[in-house]
Amino acid sequence: MAVKRSAHGFKFPAPRLASRARGRVLWKALNAELGAHAAREWFGSGPHRLLIALPRAEGLAARPHDPRPADPAHGKKILAGVMSLDGGTLRLGVDGDPFDTASPSRRFAVSLHRLDWLPGLVAAGPDGARRALRLLDDWRRVFGKWNAFSWGPDCIERRVFHLACAAKTLAAEASDAEIADLTRDLARQARHLLEIKASPERGLERAVAATIAGCALAGKPGERLIDRGLKALLRQIDRMVLADGGHATRSPEAGVELLFDLLTLDDALGQRGRPAPEPLSRAIDRLSTATRFFTLEDGHLAAFHGGEAVGPKRIAAALAHDANGPRPLSAAPHSGFQKMAGGSLEVIADCGRPPLGPLSVHACAQPAAVEIVCAKDRLITSCGWSPEAAGAHAFRLSDAASTVSVGEGSAGRPLSGFRARALGPWLVDGATQVEAQRHDDVGGVWLDIVHDGWRHVGLTHTRRLFLDAVADELRGEDSLTPIAADPGAAEGPRRYLPFTVRFHLHPEARASIARDGKSVLIRGPNTIGWWLRNDAVDVAIAPSAHFDHGLARKAGQIVLKSQVRPEVGAKIRWKLTRAEG
Repeated sequence: MAVKRSAHGFKFPAPRLASRARGRVLWKALNAELGAHAAREWFGSGPHRLLIALPRAEGLAARPHDPRPADPAHGKKILAGVMSLDGGTLRLGVDGDPFDTASPSRRFAVSLHRLDWLPGLVAAGPDGARRALRLLDDWRRVFGKWNAFSWGPDCIERRVFHLACAAKTLAAEASDAEIADLTRDLARQARHLLEIKASPERGLERAVAATIAGCALAGKPGERLIDRGLKALLRQIDRMVLADGGHATRSPEAGVELLFDLLTLDDALGQRGRPAPEPLSRAIDRLSTATRFFTLEDGHLAAFHGGEAVGPKRIAAALAHDANGPRPLSAAPHSGFQKMAGGSLEVIADCGRPPLGPLSVHACAQPAAVEIVCAKDRLITSCGWSPEAAGAHAFRLSDAASTVSVGEGSAGRPLSGFRARALGPWLVDGATQVEAQRHDDVGGVWLDIVHDGWRHVGLTHTRRLFLDAVADELRGEDSLTPIAADPGAAEGPRRYLPFTVRFHLHPEARASIARDGKSVLIRGPNTIGWWLRNDAVDVAIAPSAHFDHGLARKAGQIVLKSQVRPEVGAKIRWKLTRAEG
C-alpha cells in the first residue's frame, strides 16, 4: 500500500484507498439492509411471538431505582391533558389516547413509545400511576403484539427500562388483570430486546435494560432473564467503558447515561440478592471518574460527539453514590481528551480520532475542538449537536465547533442516502491519525494536537495551546502544513483555499469587535470581559446555533479568516486574555 509521510512522522494512506473504503461501506450497507429485512420478517412472525411469550411471567420482585431526577410537574401536565415530549405537544384532554392520535413529529413519537413520560407520571403520585396504567393499556391495544416501529431499537430499550423501574409502583394501583398484563408485557419485551442485533452501539444498554427487567420479574422467568442479560453485558462492558471511564462513542453524555443505567442495575441486583459482577462495579467506578473529568467549572458537562452540556442537577444525581470520589485527572488518554486549568481559565480539548463504524453514528468531524470556561462562564463551546436534533447532521461537520475549517469541506462527514438508511449515519473520511503531547510546568500547560483530518486537501492541522496560569491567559496557534513536502511546489501555480478558525459562543455570551477591526471582546453572564486578539487577515462575528435538549438556541461565533496555499501552508495565532477593569 502506497503511503505518504508528513513532517510529523505520520503515515497517510494514498487517496485511492478512499474508493476502497466506500466500497466496503456499501457492501456492509447491503448486508445490513438484507439482515434488517430478515429480522423484521422473523420478529413479526407467530413463532417468534410465541418464543418470547414463554415462560409465562409469575409476578414482580425487585423495585429498581433509577437515580435520574424525575419531574412530577411533567406528570401533572399529562394529568391535566397536555403531553409535551421532545419539543412537541399534544393536547389530549384528561382521558385522551396519544397512541390513537397523530404525533406532531417523529421525535415526539419515539419519545412517546419509549415511555419517556412514565417517570414523571409515577412521580406525580397515585393519580399519575392510574393514568399511566390507562396509557399502557392504550399502547397494548394497538402495539402490544408487534409493530416494527414501536418494537424497534429506537423505542423498546428505554421502554423496557422505564417499565421495569415503574412496575412495582404501578402494581400498587392496578387490578390483578392489569398486573398480569404488565408483567407479561415486560417479560416479552425484555426477551425481544436481547434478540436485537441492529444498532450494535447500544448493545450494552440493551443488555442492562433486559437484566433490570429480569430483576423486576419474580421466579424463574426473572432469573433466566438476569442470567441471559448478564452474559450479554459481560461480553461488551469492557469494550464500551474505556480504561479512563470514557464511553467508546467518545460522548461524555453517553457515559453519564450509561452510569445511571448501571447504578440502576446494581441496585436491582442487590434487591434480588445477586452480587454485582466485578466488571460492573469497575465500570461504575470508571464512569464516575470520567463524569468528574468531563464536568467543567460552570457545572455542566463538556459537549462532544453528540453529547449535550448536561446540567448540574443531573450530574449531581449521577455522582450521589460516590460524593467523595477521587479528584479527576487532567487527561483522559483512552477517551482522547485533555483538560487544562490555571488562573480563572479552563480548557478541554478533543485530542482523539473519531470513533469508527457503528460507534460513530453520533460522532462529529471536529478534531482539535475546544471548549473554554472563563471565570466559570462557558464562553467558547460548539453547536452542541446531539441526536435529539433530528436531521441536523450538518452540525456534525468541522465548522460547527471551535476548531479549524479549510475550504468548503469538513474533516469527515456523516453517511447519507442508502448507506445511512441501512447502517445509520456513520462518520466517514474523518481523521485517522491524531497525536497529542502535553507538558505541565510551574507557570502553565502546553498542549500540541496534530491530526490528518484535512489530508484530502493535502494538509495537516497542528493546534498548539499554552495556558499561562500566571498571566491568566490562553495562547493558541493553528498551523496548516503540507503533508508531502515538494521543494518546487511553491514555484508552481498558486491555489488558495479559505482558512478559518472558529470560536462558537455560548448563547449567554456576547461579543463585539474593537475599533482596530481585529480584537474581539467577549462577555458572559458574570460580565467579566475577555479579549480575543489575533493576527488573522479578517475577523467577523457571525450567527450560529446552540442545541439544548435538541432545540436550537440563537448564538454567535467569532470567525478568524485567512487563506492557505496547500503547497506552502499557513497559520493563525490568537490569544484570550482577561480585560482590565
